[in-house]
Amino acid sequence: MSRANTRAPRGAPAREEGGLDDNVVRIYRCATVVKGGRRFSFAALVIVGDRKGRVGIGYGKAPEVPMAVEKGRKLATRNLSTINLLGSTLPHRIIGRFSASQVVMVPASPGTGVIAGASVRAVLELAGVHDCLTKSYGSRNPKNLVRATFNALESLRDPKAVSELRGVSLLR
Repeated sequence: MSRANTRAPRGAPAREEGGLDDNVVRIYRCATVVKGGRRFSFAALVIVGDRKGRVGIGYGKAPEVPMAVEKGRKLATRNLSTINLLGSTLPHRIIGRFSASQVVMVPASPGTGVIAGASVRAVLELAGVHDCLTKSYGSRNPKNLVRATFNALESLRDPKAVSELRGVSLLR
């Protein structure tokens, strides 16, 4: 009898214990030349989230790919951050910046979906955003785009808290 494949298909986030999903955005390979030839090391950019408003990113480095992914997953779990969402979309338009990358994220009406590139989409989906429009400017480096997206999500503000700070009432 053949054993059933228990792994998630490539590109699909794996389910981790504790209700967290993870997604490996990119694997990097680095080579250093030594006397006997090339010595390779690997790095993994990993995103972890519960799809309910908590997301974290991690960048793990190791001599082997599985060890790098595991390190990245641990770092991402350690860096989990809570995001202010408005239903299935963002509460307001936001621009995230990191290094030479900029990501503009705009709330969208229900049913629109996540319109984004692969790196930005991974962060938004694991954060629990279902409807959002994005545009990236500048560097298209996945590390920078993920960080810019994460910075933007962390700077989202709750409409109720902002209205209390300003001393006005919400019209909604």
